[in-house]
Amino acid sequence: MTTFRKISFLSVALTLLLTVALVGQNLPTAKPEDIGFSSKRLERIDEIFSGFVKDNKLAGSTILIARKGKVGYFKSFGFRDVDTKSAMKNDAIFRIASQSKAIISVGAMILQEEGKLLIQEPVSKYLPEFKETKVAQKKAEGGYEVVIAKRQITVRDLLTHTSGFSYGYGLASQEWIKAGIQGWYFADRDEPIGETIKRIAALPSDAQPGVEWVYGYSTDILGAVIEKASGMPLDQFLMTRIFDPLGMNDTHFYLPKNKVDRLTTVYSPKEGKPLEAAPTAGTMDSQGAYVNGPRKSFSGGAGLLSTATDYYLFLQMMANKGELNGKRILAPNTVDLMTINHLSDDISFRPGQGFGLGFSVAMDKGQRGLPGSVGEYGWGGAYGSTYWVDPKEELVVVYFTQVRPSSIANDQAMLRALIYQALID
Repeated sequence: MTTFRKISFLSVALTLLLTVALVGQNLPTAKPEDIGFSSKRLERIDEIFSGFVKDNKLAGSTILIARKGKVGYFKSFGFRDVDTKSAMKNDAIFRIASQSKAIISVGAMILQEEGKLLIQEPVSKYLPEFKETKVAQKKAEGGYEVVIAKRQITVRDLLTHTSGFSYGYGLASQEWIKAGIQGWYFADRDEPIGETIKRIAALPSDAQPGVEWVYGYSTDILGAVIEKASGMPLDQFLMTRIFDPLGMNDTHFYLPKNKVDRLTTVYSPKEGKPLEAAPTAGTMDSQGAYVNGPRKSFSGGAGLLSTATDYYLFLQMMANKGELNGKRILAPNTVDLMTINHLSDDISFRPGQGFGLGFSVAMDKGQRGLPGSVGEYGWGGAYGSTYWVDPKEELVVVYFTQVRPSSIANDQAMLRALIYQALID
């Protein structure tokens, strides 16, 4: 019998007690009714997410919901670590994977505001190895050929994921495998991000620049651009320009030793089976080398660790048009520019959605088939996390959990439905 199965019903009930104290920050709070929610309807979240834990679909999760600049719901469920029976708390630290992309994108726009780059410029101005890139294209008779890109990649292409670079799984995947570069996980690399990016530049991309939306290394390349344009390592740039001003004290590329006991464990849930912890290291579907490892590669695309509180501070800054607690990170018109669709009509993305500068953007509520608002922007991460900002409803949502390779609970869509049904004013 597994450790998880041995836990008594009483122990589970105690562990599932909802941690409502807002740790680490003096966040502005409000009663749900004071910001337009029904407390009774919000309690449906408690039942559903406690159920996911009880049914071994999730080890645990943390949910923060704010409206009109005040936090009305901040609760944690289940376990940070099942085997040690460590309860999930609101200050738990999560691998946020692709939620890093929004932060890096803001970093690039900060540099544009400071006159240190323009997003219309070619990437080669900062990274010369991108002056002439290659594209793998399908041949009519089968296989593929490698051709020279028709134009240079721009910084804006990186921000909108239209550079053509995937995660190395396209037509020329064997060349990416040979180069030792595939997937979003960089934490175990014993080299600076700039060296990896130089090798990426020499590999065939999947599409011509500006022609298709291709998810992949664009934001990692953008991180290397930021290092060159700012003259600072990416971790230092983010610390001085974003993290310190916003009070994001628990956001890091690699975890300080004194915070290890707050790091959540990654689980690989399987229907009808007890939860199993992901492997310690070695692949994207592992715990990752965020504690013990080289600590050299700052992956702008998927490398950050954070808490719900920290990520909320970042999102509330965006919701406030670039300012939080008297600290201005971006100008309002820059936030507006980032959160509108930048894809042309002939670029396919998702039904009812476009893509801005680092965020997906809701354009048609009906086509998405989910509750929400036109103009809402957000994204998610490979460990099961998600977030969104809904300007129309003045709503900010942060949802963190840790599962790989994928969730067996329909948790993200369920959370969205439960939040919007609780809005009564």
